[in-house]
Amino acid sequence: MSSETNSNEKVLKKFSTIQLLNFCLGFFGLQFAWQMRIILSGPVTEGLGASPLLFGLIWLAGPVTGMVVQPIIGELSDKTHTIFGKRRPYLFAGALFASLALWAFPNSAAIAQNICTFLHIPQPVFGGLIIAAVMIWVIDACVNAAQGPYRALVPDLVPPEQHSLANSYLSFAIGLGSVVAAGTAPFLKYVFRYQMSINAQFVMAALAFSLAMLWTCLTIQEHKYSKSDKTNENAAEIKADETPFVQKVVNFFKSSPEVGKICTLQLFTWIGIMSLNIFFTQYAIHSVFGVPDLTSATEETKNLYLNTINKATNFSSICFAIQNLICFLVSIPIGLLSTKFGNKKVHFIALLTLALAYIGMGLSKNPAIILVCMSLSGIGWASVLSLPFAMLSEFIQKGSEGSVMGIFNIFIAGPQVLVCTLLAWFISKCDYQITLGINYHWEYAFFIGAVTLVIAAFITNLIKEK
Repeated sequence: MSSETNSNEKVLKKFSTIQLLNFCLGFFGLQFAWQMRIILSGPVTEGLGASPLLFGLIWLAGPVTGMVVQPIIGELSDKTHTIFGKRRPYLFAGALFASLALWAFPNSAAIAQNICTFLHIPQPVFGGLIIAAVMIWVIDACVNAAQGPYRALVPDLVPPEQHSLANSYLSFAIGLGSVVAAGTAPFLKYVFRYQMSINAQFVMAALAFSLAMLWTCLTIQEHKYSKSDKTNENAAEIKADETPFVQKVVNFFKSSPEVGKICTLQLFTWIGIMSLNIFFTQYAIHSVFGVPDLTSATEETKNLYLNTINKATNFSSICFAIQNLICFLVSIPIGLLSTKFGNKKVHFIALLTLALAYIGMGLSKNPAIILVCMSLSGIGWASVLSLPFAMLSEFIQKGSEGSVMGIFNIFIAGPQVLVCTLLAWFISKCDYQITLGINYHWEYAFFIGAVTLVIAAFITNLIKEK
């Protein structure tokens, strides 16, 4: 459905609104799955015995696979020339294996029990937490395997003057996917009095990811390479892709001094973003709804708090749904504003808005105030998902789109390592006594995130756009 390019056609055709909407549908499914993993991984792993620090270490799956998988897959996709296109094989494979892991993750305890029974070994030696950790790593690796090539489709297929708009449509899809993923369970609960199980929510995410990405693979038209292409005009293009990856990294940073600024911007931004994403559900459960730490609690104690935990996770889902609803509503206007006023001006204001929302959440445990702050954060979130990529697109050399997006992702994934380790460790040391046990200062994550977002905003102001 999108514009098709080949060696004889250097000018990419403009996308219509319908084509842009179709183009971003696969990202809807990808974000649907990712949002479910963000919201519900905490309750699942804590129920299996994960402390705040161990929970953070399990979250390392995202950044580590992002730093390793996306550059490798990006490089491979640049060099892939098949009858199915360059990027589509990675989109489909990533969605397929991630969907299988999404189904298995909430069933980790049962899977571990079956494995232990089959191997005749005690359950504690091979517990459900190990299976859950492995499944998270598989999910994150596969999401990253699909995400990098998907982002590379923008410079592949979309004309430069529409890069900001196309990335805004991806933000639109991310917002919509997150809203549907986060809002379905609370909607069913409050409208139809039906509490959707965690297992059912992960099955829903698996179906959304696989079906949406399948649709994208069937409708997005890449150039299809045949064996004869290697001996005709396309040979020069294919050969250009053989530049060593290390040299592509060097070329990436040598292309302009602004590239380094954009990467630094991403580093500080994503410390802030993941400070919220990783710890918000635990903050809702323990700080807002007052559930004590249940890491070492008995099954009877966990069951005692089950209803409260369901209320807290529903509240967390509503918060993420509202955040992403605002993201969904403002993503395309942000793209239009950035076209008129420039990317960096719009992004500077959006990041300061996001930092302000973080401070508000950290200072209050009132659910109504938290909902307002999460709504405000949706403006910054929409900008984060589009404008840095649009700024970077100005400096991408033809034929290296996948590699560049993989390299750029290091500055998204790398900061998450700091959040998953140092910030998780810091929170684990900030415990305090409550009536029924201990709790942790989860809100400290928001204050630290606000500081890094302010730093990112001022780095944005230093970038010189073309």
